[in-house]
Amino acid sequence: MTFRYDDVLNPLRTAYDTDASSRDAGDKQPWKLAERQAFGDRLTTGARLLEIGAGTGHDSTYFQQRGTAVVATDLSADMVARCRAKGLDAHVMDFLNLNFPAGSFDAVYALNCLLHVPNRDFPTVLSRIAGVLRPGGLFFLGVYGGTENSEGPLTDDVLVPARFFSWRTDDRLQALATDAGFTIVDFHTVDVGSGHRFQSLTLRR
Repeated sequence: MTFRYDDVLNPLRTAYDTDASSRDAGDKQPWKLAERQAFGDRLTTGARLLEIGAGTGHDSTYFQQRGTAVVATDLSADMVARCRAKGLDAHVMDFLNLNFPAGSFDAVYALNCLLHVPNRDFPTVLSRIAGVLRPGGLFFLGVYGGTENSEGPLTDDVLVPARFFSWRTDDRLQALATDAGFTIVDFHTVDVGSGHRFQSLTLRR
């Protein structure tokens, strides 16, 4: 079966709208804090950063407190409302409709959100991200990965409706990034327990 982004958007939006409160109250695991700090350390003071899939704005708030000019986006209106309550410039947008002028940002940050994009639309999403980055801009792409390429709704998802996930191997993810015109600055994986592994890519346009 071929999945398309437009088909998975509404179930994702519903799932995350209903989960906004618990996500806002949750703590981040130490490895996520380390990944965030490492990317923040690569940014210059005053850099303009776009976070996509920002959730309730924990990471955007962190970057803003470091002196970064932050714009946050998420497809969930409830998530965006919580971002705005934290004083963030936040917008309801999905990955295919990043309505910003070309080259608007020095950096883009995407933590555990692009795994919701089907393979068929992933190259287009990467192209949209490249379009809003200035030449030489940095892009953090962090997702859970697999030992094989597979995608579909998560059968044992704790959220309702079940969310769509696309799992990509290390080689496949890196190939998609370079095919989209990015240069790999850093790639590593993190064993995060419970059978999960995190793929961390820092890219340059």
